[in-house]
Amino acid sequence: MSDDTSTTIPKTQKAVYFEKPNAPLEYKDVPVPEPKPTELLVNVLYTGVCATDTHVWSGSFGEVKAHIGGHEGAGKVVKVGSNVKGWKVGDYAGIKWLNGSCMNCEYCEQGAEPNCQEADLSGFTHNGSFQQYATCDAVQAAKIPKDVDLAKVAPILCAGVTVYKALKTADLLAGQWVCISGAAGGLGSLAIQYATAMGYRVIAIDGGADKGEYVKKLGAEVYIDFTTEKDIVEAVKKATNGGPHGVLNVSVSEAAINQSVEYIRPLGKVVLVGLPANAKVIAPVFSSVLKSIQIRGSYVGNRKDTQEALDFFLRGKVECPIKIAGLSEVSKVFDLMHAGKIMGRYVLDTSK
Repeated sequence: MSDDTSTTIPKTQKAVYFEKPNAPLEYKDVPVPEPKPTELLVNVLYTGVCATDTHVWSGSFGEVKAHIGGHEGAGKVVKVGSNVKGWKVGDYAGIKWLNGSCMNCEYCEQGAEPNCQEADLSGFTHNGSFQQYATCDAVQAAKIPKDVDLAKVAPILCAGVTVYKALKTADLLAGQWVCISGAAGGLGSLAIQYATAMGYRVIAIDGGADKGEYVKKLGAEVYIDFTTEKDIVEAVKKATNGGPHGVLNVSVSEAAINQSVEYIRPLGKVVLVGLPANAKVIAPVFSSVLKSIQIRGSYVGNRKDTQEALDFFLRGKVECPIKIAGLSEVSKVFDLMHAGKIMGRYVLDTSK
């Protein structure tokens, strides 16, 4: 259905804009977009900052078709496309990395919409949530209950869904060990909580005593500090009595990923999530065969994964530790991210 509130929507808005990869991030006025018949126009109130945003901006993902990044947007629907059903003005909506897909290919038909070859991606092929008003496909938009804190739910729309899907990909049983490499970051801090809520035992890897205290408060049973531990592989094996049953590699360290292939226990699953540029997994064939290990890639979740991940949040089982910054401060947040100084997630208030 359409609505008649478009006159209350401004013609221009604040956004963080870049002309091409690695170009300056400009906080400037841009036109408010008009939703297509199949889209929603969302007044983005808060948006998380993800490492993928930095990859897109740097050109690591290839040709960038959008000039406004961001894909963890949470806000209110202010306009509904003429062909949209199930949404109304005033609803809370979430903008995800997967903005839309064809819904007709073999991947979409089996619920693997993120793997659609025609996928439209927020902040990459479709202007994203680093703006006050953004469009998103109504089918893929996440439904958020009205009583939810939008600042806190924003990171769940990418970081939460991503690690939840990765844990499902690891295919573990309650009581089994999962090792999370890069555990104190935005993805890792949520992965610990989801894993604990799903009944898994967590061994966390990161660097620094402060991060050790942090991840244990989140539910990690064991912490391995890579800055002080001389033999990561043996330390992990010892702590888990033979190696974890699953590994979530959310760090961007190629060395850490390759270590995980060594310390995983027989029949274990190594799940690749983080995206270090040009990295490769080196898995010795002999030991990989003898241990019957599996190496699996896990991309973002589908609509069902999103609703399940949100359900954990709504029931108070997970909460992303956040820090609030203004939309105009994206560059500063990117710098902190590159320096590895962020524990949890930065969320941007689009009014600042």
